[in-house]
This record gives sequence, structure tokens and C-alpha cells, in this order.
Amino acid sequence: MTNPVLLRSTLIYAPAILLTRLSALLMLIIATRLIDQTEYGLLTLVVTVGELTDSAVSSWLRIALLRLGGKGEISHGSVRLAARVLVVTTLCGLVVSVGGSLLIAPERWVEFSLAVGTYLAVGALSRFALTLLQMQQRHTAYSLLEFLRAVLQLSLAVAAILLFHDTFLSVSLASSLGVLIAGGIALLLASRRTVIGPSRFTHRELFALGIPLIAVALVSFGLNSAERVLLKLYYDAGAVAVFAAVYALARQPIETISTAINMGAFPELVSRFDHEGPTAAGRFLGQQMAMMARLTFPVVAMLAALSTEIGAVLLPADYLRNLGLLFPIIALSVLFANFSAFVFENVFHAHKKPWLQMVALAPGSVATVALSLLLIPAYAEIGAALALAGGTLVGMGAAWAVSHRLTPVPVPWADLGMSLAVAAATGIAAWIASALLGDAWPLFKLMAGGVAGGLVFLGLQSLLHPAETRALAGKVRAKLGMA
Repeated sequence: MTNPVLLRSTLIYAPAILLTRLSALLMLIIATRLIDQTEYGLLTLVVTVGELTDSAVSSWLRIALLRLGGKGEISHGSVRLAARVLVVTTLCGLVVSVGGSLLIAPERWVEFSLAVGTYLAVGALSRFALTLLQMQQRHTAYSLLEFLRAVLQLSLAVAAILLFHDTFLSVSLASSLGVLIAGGIALLLASRRTVIGPSRFTHRELFALGIPLIAVALVSFGLNSAERVLLKLYYDAGAVAVFAAVYALARQPIETISTAINMGAFPELVSRFDHEGPTAAGRFLGQQMAMMARLTFPVVAMLAALSTEIGAVLLPADYLRNLGLLFPIIALSVLFANFSAFVFENVFHAHKKPWLQMVALAPGSVATVALSLLLIPAYAEIGAALALAGGTLVGMGAAWAVSHRLTPVPVPWADLGMSLAVAAATGIAAWIASALLGDAWPLFKLMAGGVAGGLVFLGLQSLLHPAETRALAGKVRAKLGMA
């Protein structure tokens, strides 16, 4: 049976996450058509380097704050202590980003480092403010501000494209401005609800969790960025653009679902671990795994079945090579990475042993780099996709093996099997419906396949999980009634 906490988390956070992903999708569609392919490739590399550095600058702070700061009221002392740490780590990240820019884009390193540095600074502020709102359990404010950020990022970036045309720097800076505005509002709202008092944790406790997480970010370079960086070094930014565009399309729906489940589930997980013990936390993660499989397996099947149609509708002609192979390989990579991060690696955070995450990520990171060096020179984007898939699979296996020694997560084999069967039926239905339209416009084929696959998925879910389906429908109706 699906845990009600997981259903509630999905419904609370899914709209905000869906809107930000939709904004990113619209940005992809617009940018690939209005700016040069090389410029788009450099823009995606800014995000790649920015995300990698940001994970060492501020992502770890979110996890540490949620683990140490608890839920509910947040003291002024806690906010000030965390803010000081964030400023120092962000400054260090800016220095590192300049070195990365010289390596990755030596021909335009000044523009590149400016774009990455701005991305880092505003991203750190926004993430910090949203984490405070999450700790305060202010879900509505969190969702509304994520929606505002998505709208601002899209509208300002499109305005920059129309005004300044072929320059990745102007688009990146405009997008960062949107993040800065939304993050500033979020920080203002969060600061008004803090209470007078000392910090609930010390610098020592924060860094005890944080330093291993920073090391994890460095170790995870292979899993998160290596294939795109090596693709740029072996080929050019245009090759990166093709890979990144397909990666973005395949990543959005899977990560939207998985992140929505995990956003509310993670605080619940650590609460159960602290109050009920590791066994209860392990059972909860098993339920989370089943929930993720039920909702993401069919998405992967649909992406594989309709890859050609998706690309033909959403991407320009220069981006359409090898879609039939790229989509399913990259979708599986995202799936492996999500199960590793949101199930097995959560065990390390619950135990306050994030350094074990470094041990778990290292094999996958090494595998991705090795496979990239082996496959990219000969197979370009396909080689990059295969390297990423191999690395994330190895990483998931390593995360399972290491986490199992701390707290075994019961694998819901029956749920996984049913989810796999539902996914197969969903994908087959989508492919048949699309194929029956023959040479019709790709949009019509995509719509037919999407409707057919969606109906099969909903029908099978209703038959296999009638109680959960009714509960979910009731929660959705309640949400709509409140709206």
C-alpha cells in the first residue's frame, strides 16, 4: 500500500516542480530555434558547470540544514550561522568556476566564467531561502515562489534572446536575474518567520555533515558532468547541444515525479529514523521506491516509444540525429540516478554519514569517465549517452551495496514487477497508436501516442491499485476544491 505521506508530498510539491520543468522545456524549445547551436551548447555547459559547482557550494547546505535544523520554527542564530558559511563557500566556488571556465571554454573563458559565477551566486541565495521555507513547512509559499522563478527565468531569458540575439552570456545573465528576484522575495518571507534564539547547531556540526557532502560533489563529477565536458573537448559545443537537448527532454518528466516525491518524504524519513529507528526508516524508503517505480517506469517507456515524435515536435532539424537511441539510453540513466539519490543515498543522510555517499558514488563516477574516454571519440553523442547509462547503473549498484550495510531497504519486488509490466503495456500502446497514423504530422502522432499510453496507464493503475487510486483522486479533488 502507498504511504499517504508520499502521496501528500507528491501533490504538494509536484505543481511547483512541474512548472519549473515546463519553463525549462519551453526555454529549450525557444533557445534551440532562436540562437546558434554553438551558443546553446555553451549555455548548457554553463548550467553543467554551475550545477556541479553549486552542489559543492550550496546543495550540501540544504541537506545539512534539513538534517540539523528540524521542522517548524527556525532561530535567528541558525540562519546567521548558515548564511555566514554559505557566503564563504560561495566565494570559494567562484574561484573554482574561473579555473573550470579556462579548461572547458578557453576561447571564451571571460564570458563563460561571468555566466557561471552569476549562476552560482544567485543560485546559492535562492536555494538557501527556499530551504528555510521548507524547514518552516510553508509549502504554499514555496510552490508559489518556484512558480514565480520559472516565469521570470523564461520571460527574461526570451527577452534577452530577442534583444541581444546570438549570445549565451546575455541569456544566462537574464535567467539568473529571474532566480535572484524570486530568491530575494523568498528570503524576505522566510526571515520574517524566524524566532529569536541561538543556533540549534554549531559550525562543527554543520561542517561535519557538509565537508563530506562537498567531497561527494567533487567525486560525483563523473556521474554529473564528465560526458558533456569530454564531448566538448573531443568535438565542439554543437555536439554538446544535441546531447544536452535530448538529456533535458528525457530528464524533465522523470525528475519532476521523483523530486516531488522526495521533497516532502526526506524530512519525514529523518523524523522516522530519529523517533522510530532505522528499520522503520528502511521500510519507508521501500515504500518510496515502489511509489517512484509506479510513476516513473511508464514515463521511461513512453519516452522510448515516442522519442522520434517528441524530437520532431520540440527540436529543430539540426538536433534530430540518433533520437531513437539517445532517448531510451538517457531516460534509463536518469532513472538509475534518481533511484540511487532518492532511495539508497538517503540512508547515508539519515545516519548522518554523508561521507559514505562518496564511497558509493566513486565507482559510478570512475565508470562514467572511463566509458566516456572509450566511447565518445568513436560514437560522439551515442557514446556519451552509453557512458552515462553505464556509470549511473554502476553508481546505483554501489549505493545499494553500501547503504545495505547500514540500513537494508526492503526491495518491493512485486511492486517493481507490476510497474514494469504496466510500463511495457503503456509503451506498446503509445507506439501502436502513433504508428497507426502513418505519415501524419508528428504532433498528431505524439498526441495519439500520449493519449493511448496515458489511458492504458490509468486503467491498469485503477485495476491493480484501486484503493490508492481512489485516495489519490480524493486528494486531487480536495486540492482543486481548495483552489
